[in-house]
Amino acid sequence: MVDRGASALSLPDDWPAHPDPILALNRMGSFDWDLDSGLFHMDAQAHEVFDVRPDEYNGRPESLAARVPPSEARRLDALVAQAIKDGSENYGAYFRLRCRDGRLRWTHTQGYIRRDETGRPRRIIGIVRDATRELSEIESRREVAGQDNGDQSSVVQATTAALAHARTVRDVIDVLENSDGVTHLGATSLVMGLVEAGRIRLIAEGPVGSRVPGTEVTRIDEAYPMSEVVRTLSPRFIESPQEFASRYPMLWPDITDLGITSAAYLPLIVQARPIGAMGLLYGDRRGFTPEERDILVALGSSIAQSLQRAMFYEQEKDLASGLQQAMLPRTIPSVPGADVAVRYRSGSSTGTLGRDIGGDWYDLIPLPGGRVGAVIGDVQGHDTHAAAVMGQLRIVLRAYAAEGHTPATVMARASVFLHELDTDRFATCLYAEADLATGVVQVVRAGHIDPLLRAPDGSCRRVPVEGGLPLGLSAEFGSLDYPVGTLELDPGHTLLLLTDGLVETPGADLDDGLQALTTLVASGPPDVWKLADRLIDVAEERGGDDDVALLLLRRRGMDAPKTGGRLQQHVAPGDPEALTGARHMIRAAVRAWGAADRADEIELVADELITNALMHTEGAAIVTLRVLTGGERRLRVEVEDSSSALPRRREAGESGVSGRGLLLVDLLTDVWGVEARGGGKCVWCEFTVPERDTP
Repeated sequence: MVDRGASALSLPDDWPAHPDPILALNRMGSFDWDLDSGLFHMDAQAHEVFDVRPDEYNGRPESLAARVPPSEARRLDALVAQAIKDGSENYGAYFRLRCRDGRLRWTHTQGYIRRDETGRPRRIIGIVRDATRELSEIESRREVAGQDNGDQSSVVQATTAALAHARTVRDVIDVLENSDGVTHLGATSLVMGLVEAGRIRLIAEGPVGSRVPGTEVTRIDEAYPMSEVVRTLSPRFIESPQEFASRYPMLWPDITDLGITSAAYLPLIVQARPIGAMGLLYGDRRGFTPEERDILVALGSSIAQSLQRAMFYEQEKDLASGLQQAMLPRTIPSVPGADVAVRYRSGSSTGTLGRDIGGDWYDLIPLPGGRVGAVIGDVQGHDTHAAAVMGQLRIVLRAYAAEGHTPATVMARASVFLHELDTDRFATCLYAEADLATGVVQVVRAGHIDPLLRAPDGSCRRVPVEGGLPLGLSAEFGSLDYPVGTLELDPGHTLLLLTDGLVETPGADLDDGLQALTTLVASGPPDVWKLADRLIDVAEERGGDDDVALLLLRRRGMDAPKTGGRLQQHVAPGDPEALTGARHMIRAAVRAWGAADRADEIELVADELITNALMHTEGAAIVTLRVLTGGERRLRVEVEDSSSALPRRREAGESGVSGRGLLLVDLLTDVWGVEARGGGKCVWCEFTVPERDTP
């Protein structure tokens, strides 16, 4: 009953301050839907049409869910989305509303889509009205014309069309309970059950208060009407109360008070196999004509097909969801000095069964020295192959990071792995390696969306990070040099990593989506777990075909490791006194900080790093020593220079001396790495040292 040819509406631009009085006189309500904010403004008459009080409505379409049955809501959403997609200026449709007293009534709506100069839809202005009388008059004229049987056939057709959109067993039940099809057939009650392991399990029974005790699960060999039609694969039409009482003496006493005068029980058969049964109970008729029996059998066949499709969908969805969950980390490790929350939401594809699975993933990787690696990624596609590729990528990323490679190397190696995996898929990814002692976070981005950073005061901003090509593509095109961005994560700040399913909506710009998300994050709770719940709830309400992955990392202030001491020395090239002074500083600091047992190792490694900086760069070196406490006690050596060239291992020269520097660093330190620092870099290493004895 879609009215796609409805004429364009002409509502004043200052709506809703001055609604058109003609609409009010004709008992039409008007609305103004702001597509940017999602707010759905209604005037007083529209509130009456939807049978909601102003205090029950918060300005968002989701709050009308109690009035619009799910099957009708999906049909309307699809209609509006299609009108927006194909460039239509207007749309129109009839749909059913559930009133406050439980009655279903027909309603009509027309909407006019307003677009900006680029053609992007910005607002929908329209009307809603009660169409019950209009459709009743049409129905009356049909009955006068003797079209009763034709109407019943059309009811079956309409119900079948509605069932075509049902994706789950619950959807099938909603169509039957919420549509006027059963009502037009004269039934006052519906009962339905599914065959499971030689029994029939009841999945729907109405109206409220009519449930018969002891019939929730019954055996197929029991003397119940649904059991009989499943055994015989034939319908049973009960034409009088007396026949009901004589045929089914076990059931009749429990339903006598319902005023049942006749009933039709139908087997639900698919490929010659019963999957369930359905019963339609009547309170105002006796007997069934041959035409009516044929119509009911046809209805049962349509319902059986829809139920089978819904059951397959739910089974494949469970399988896909299980595969997805198996590929994601089972648990997130506790990270000293940080609060971490992760969430995942599967998509809601309206296409092939079992395709509510995607390649989005998250991971958290504990690293030595109080560091942690946070990963967010998205493999191209929404199928089990995407999930399988995602699982393999997650494993190799974790392995490369745990081996101690720099973030850029981790990303480059993962790209080569995906390219050699012999798959046509690519993946976007963002890897952030955070040092929770210093708050320094190195970020590498492979075609993924930028992270967000939320401050303790609630303000939130997007952090632009220079990126490279997606994983797989960068290896294919020989572009494996991933730039490394650096940001400071101060105590109380939260880093948000997310996939595009959280910000992308059809027809909307990605930048606008990110801006809306930053606003949502800024207004959210400070607790990372509650904030993650809110973000995923918004994604759930909005729906969409894409899955969503989310990782929030908040650096704690008091629990993060703190610097117990810090010394720094500037060493200029060609200044032997400065180099000698740096060596004396290192030796004195190591002994003063109670690390005498590792003094030789620390001095040797520090001297090697300083020498490398002076020999292979043109500028000075800045040497920093600090003690990190909180958890295990560590001594950290940092040598910063002005060159962006990364250190690399070389084969030892003919003399057997040159080329062994990084090998010594790797052998003697507990952990080491490289950080980008402006236009240069910082080579750092850490040594675990015992706690100092207290007097």
